[in-house]
Amino acid sequence: MTLQAGGNADWWRGAVIYQVYPRSFQDTNSDGLGDLKGITRRLPYIASLGVDAIWLSPFFKSPMADMGYDVSDYCDVDPIFGTLADFDEMMAEAHRLGIKVVIDQVISHTSDRHPWFVESRSSRTNPKADWYVWADPKPDGTAPNNWLSIFGGPGWEWDGVRRQYYQHNFLTSQPDLNFHSGEVQDAVLETVKFWLDRGVDGFRLDTVNYYFCDKQLRSNPPHEPDTSDGGLDAPDTNPYGMQNHLYDKTQPENIGFLKRFRALLDQYEDRTTVGEVGDGARSLKTVAAYTSGDDKLHMCYTFDLLGPEFTAEHIRGCVDAFQKAVTDGWVCWAFSNHDVMRHVSRFALTEEERPVIAKLAISVLAALRGSICLYQGEELGLPEAELAFEDLRDPYGIRFWPAFKGRDGCRTPMPWEAGKAHAGFTSAEKSWLPVPYEQAALSVDTQEGSDSSVLHHYRQTLAFRKSHPALIDGDMSFIDTNQDLLAFIREKAGEKLLFVFNLTRKPAEFRLPAGIVLGEPLDMPGFDAVAGPGSVKLAALDGFCARV
Repeated sequence: MTLQAGGNADWWRGAVIYQVYPRSFQDTNSDGLGDLKGITRRLPYIASLGVDAIWLSPFFKSPMADMGYDVSDYCDVDPIFGTLADFDEMMAEAHRLGIKVVIDQVISHTSDRHPWFVESRSSRTNPKADWYVWADPKPDGTAPNNWLSIFGGPGWEWDGVRRQYYQHNFLTSQPDLNFHSGEVQDAVLETVKFWLDRGVDGFRLDTVNYYFCDKQLRSNPPHEPDTSDGGLDAPDTNPYGMQNHLYDKTQPENIGFLKRFRALLDQYEDRTTVGEVGDGARSLKTVAAYTSGDDKLHMCYTFDLLGPEFTAEHIRGCVDAFQKAVTDGWVCWAFSNHDVMRHVSRFALTEEERPVIAKLAISVLAALRGSICLYQGEELGLPEAELAFEDLRDPYGIRFWPAFKGRDGCRTPMPWEAGKAHAGFTSAEKSWLPVPYEQAALSVDTQEGSDSSVLHHYRQTLAFRKSHPALIDGDMSFIDTNQDLLAFIREKAGEKLLFVFNLTRKPAEFRLPAGIVLGEPLDMPGFDAVAGPGSVKLAALDGFCARV
């Protein structure tokens, strides 16, 4: 192995990362499923957005019980997506276009068809017997403790061969690896090295705080609502939120493994990590622990902005809390991803309001301190798809239907061409999920022809962000207001920018605090606020930026 030369080790700091959900991006072999060749074909489009990197959801070999988040071979591509050669071709084209490639590492658990688990369950004495979390039943035959699965039901499954239970935080077909075993850690890191040697630029670490469980397998205490310990990582219909998850995740031993992971990455140049932290109200404390110093993760994201609130109070509260809790770490903000309802459907009150909200949301996101993740289709202002039960593929949604409809509504195929079947996603008779008419109407080709489209606004906003160093990694300080306005200053190396956002449905006036004098107003895309002597007048759902 040789180090790459001439790079930028901090490229990830302030980067814009575009998440691609491979099975829904572009199909090239007419099987109704997206593939790696489809991603390669559409990379020029991604580059046109002005992003720095793509994050690929899993494309590894998998039985696809959880759409690829159940891995059966970490070092190969599932045939539905193509081959390793297709991956290499995609990597080469991305790098040619100046786009970094971050891949999803799902290492808290494997598929039950992974050779490691097949061997582990075969006996209690085989070489991999302790590679998963196995435990004897209680004397009455019930599970070892009260741990629950996020996907519903107990977090334990009985295995008749070993006559023991194994732990699973998700589906029963997704057994949890035992990270207390040094051999497991070594094996996992070897799979990471495989992709590092192939040239990937970083890893998004799925459920990064789930790697270790309590060695004593102690039961979780109940969640008491007034203690704010949790309940934020699952919908209210799921009893998972009724526990305070003290023992089934976020164990102190995780820090040691993250240091090992970082030490491996540091043997290569310009690589990065972003961890997904789902830890209820403790998430920021966990992020602080995982990103402090230069020896663990580069950055993390939490679920703070992935909920239903789009208010100045909420956004300021999330950013303030992060800046106070995480003094030397880094955050990655997002409003949407493959696990939550699309944010225009969460934030907009009417269908007519959706494009306005889509534009305002990316403008706010682009102005925050941190890196940002965009989810495919949000640059088109796609709403959540309404699907029939018979169309669902997500086991989470199927399990909790109809109280919780699952994640398929945000995973429908990317609409490329409005006039084609399945909006140009596939030429197959049927796509893996349907493309609703309201999404097809917002296709890429339709928006390319309109200067006022959400798509053009995204491009202009990301270009605006990139043209101001203060927005990449400058300091951020909030300004108090007596209204529901989001006001803050971004500052770096002599550049000082004032941002004001009105997230309400009525006009507002922002009065400049003492000591702040407006300089040149900047042409932040898509807004009509007017600066006057000592104040700024904003329309409903409006924004403003100026030098100060």
